[in-house]
Amino acid sequence: MDVSPPPESGGLRRELGTRQLTMIGIGGAIGTGLFLGSTFAVSQAGPGVVVAYTLCGLVALVIAWALAEMVVVHPTAGAFGSIAHAYLGAGTGFVLRWTYWAMQAIAIGGEMIAAGIYVQFWWPDLPLWLPVLVFSLVVLAVNSFAVKAFGETEYWLAMIKVSAICIFILLGVVLIVVGLPGRPATGVENLYAEGGFLPNGLPGLALAMVFVLFSYIGTEVVSVTAAESANPTRDVPRAARAMVLRLALFYILAVLVMVTVVPWTVTAEGGDLTASPFVTVFASAGIPAAAAIMNFVVLTAALSSANTNLYLTTRMLHSLAQHRLAPAWAGRLSSAGVPRAALALSAVGMLVATVLSWNQDSGAYLALFGISIFAALVVWILILVTHTAFRVRRRRLELPASPVRLWGAPVTPALVVVFLAGVLLSTTRIEGLDTAWQAGVPFFAVLVLVYLGIRWTRGGVVDDGDDVLAAELEARRSDEPQLGER
Repeated sequence: MDVSPPPESGGLRRELGTRQLTMIGIGGAIGTGLFLGSTFAVSQAGPGVVVAYTLCGLVALVIAWALAEMVVVHPTAGAFGSIAHAYLGAGTGFVLRWTYWAMQAIAIGGEMIAAGIYVQFWWPDLPLWLPVLVFSLVVLAVNSFAVKAFGETEYWLAMIKVSAICIFILLGVVLIVVGLPGRPATGVENLYAEGGFLPNGLPGLALAMVFVLFSYIGTEVVSVTAAESANPTRDVPRAARAMVLRLALFYILAVLVMVTVVPWTVTAEGGDLTASPFVTVFASAGIPAAAAIMNFVVLTAALSSANTNLYLTTRMLHSLAQHRLAPAWAGRLSSAGVPRAALALSAVGMLVATVLSWNQDSGAYLALFGISIFAALVVWILILVTHTAFRVRRRRLELPASPVRLWGAPVTPALVVVFLAGVLLSTTRIEGLDTAWQAGVPFFAVLVLVYLGIRWTRGGVVDDGDDVLAAELEARRSDEPQLGER
């Protein structure tokens, strides 16, 4: 029986290939933190931060593979949000998608501010609002074109930072083993000097993992592209596997080189761009203007993340509008197949961040940061809960199994949920992260109240997910599969 998805999903065009999907995923997950030293994680775990990146990479792999298993069956707009709607109910779908939208909208604003600050590296007298405005307009323009244009733009933006990481790893290995002109080989002494491999023991490693975990946030982006993938059944699993493995490899090798070339105590001190281990290695290789080159790389990294996050928020709003959980106009598509009204609304993060930066309102920044952290962890937990419900309900309804299967399920998702819940609870005791619960819980309470208000205004009738599964079961019986359709 043919169970391939329909050529269209929610009116979105299927124009993204495996090459673009993989780089979009990497681009969404690799931010500026890696290039600027991962300061706090290194300060807690020392050279052992490599272990933290490895373990958190496995967590990200479980998330990505669980998503791949679901979206090849349901390559719909809104991805995991729509699937949660179908298997856990409209309320969960509403909260999950609006949570993800808010989290990424906040991230977009932060990346725009960061991009403006990087431009001031060259022109320190330039008012911050000017590059923020220019970059915001550019990213909006890129996302307003056909999705294929977005995919190509993000491919090359992500390629810049991937190339920088590869060059850094290659030069770092040379510097460690044989040395570079004017610099003797560093050897591996830095891995056990200054207090040993784990200077703060297992508690330090555990604390570092809390921060390292956020480095992998964004790996879920590949699932959101499923509705616009040319062949989601083939491309999404390939892209998910390639993206997570390459991402983990980049992080692990880059961090290993980082703590081997530069003493971890130096990296832990942080500082400006010139203190970045990337700049140190490039300068050791005799590359002129190493700091300027790295400033360009982190600038493109910020723009790449903002570009991808804007794509994600736009598709989430489009999905919500399809289920009548957002204004209907947010679901309308342009002639290029882009939900431009949803795009305009998703740009609110840029506006809010610019205003807050202008007013230097640190309290508001902390609140937004807290919502983003809380939301990210809750979204990942709900994705894994959805995956469990997906497997159970499809088996009960005797629907075809997914051609992609998460290894070790349901044990592996359960273990990751426990880990994520532990990280979420630990944020209450970590300075800088304690705003997660203070801002996150009220935010969720507001979302629940809004959803209940929607149900009340509609007399308790909300477009639920059971009709999706019922339609699939009927389609299977009639041998006319409609997988992926509502």
